Amino acid sequence: MSHSLTHKPTGIPLDRQSLLTLAKFLLLVMGGGFLIGLTFTPGEWYAALNKPPFNPPSWVFGPVWTVIYLFIAIVGWRIHQRGDLRHLRGLWWTQLALNFLWTPAFFYLNMPWLAFAVIAPLLVSIVALLVRLAPTDRLSAALFVPYAGWVGFASVLNLSIAILN
Repeated sequence: MSHSLTHKPTGIPLDRQSLLTLAKFLLLVMGGGFLIGLTFTPGEWYAALNKPPFNPPSWVFGPVWTVIYLFIAIVGWRIHQRGDLRHLRGLWWTQLALNFLWTPAFFYLNMPWLAFAVIAPLLVSIVALLVRLAPTDRLSAALFVPYAGWVGFASVLNLSIAILN
């Protein structure tokens, strides 16, 4: 008798090794996002910027990014576990690297235009990954929809702040 369960639609084994790998993805993505958020806070520079009227209140960002980072970690794990998705690993790592680069570009370097030069390809990489996942892993594609929407919104916000300042 086997001691592992298999998620039938994807063939992802839910054994100890697979769950350990999921924990590593959660630690990397959520821990990395949390650490970056704590290290590069908005501060006085951001408070003094001219912002568009659709700029959300500061308290929105933490909960939204927590959920999105959870989704990013799950998708990374699914790509890692599924042999038929391994060709998408590079694209997943690209979006994560760009994601993690945006905050220091904007809040540490205080350079909205540079941050926009990071977030634009981030959005492209998210949408490209979502489109490539859709035919074979609908759950992963669905988990990237809120991410694409939020980064699309953040791109418009970033560009608006760059223009206004």
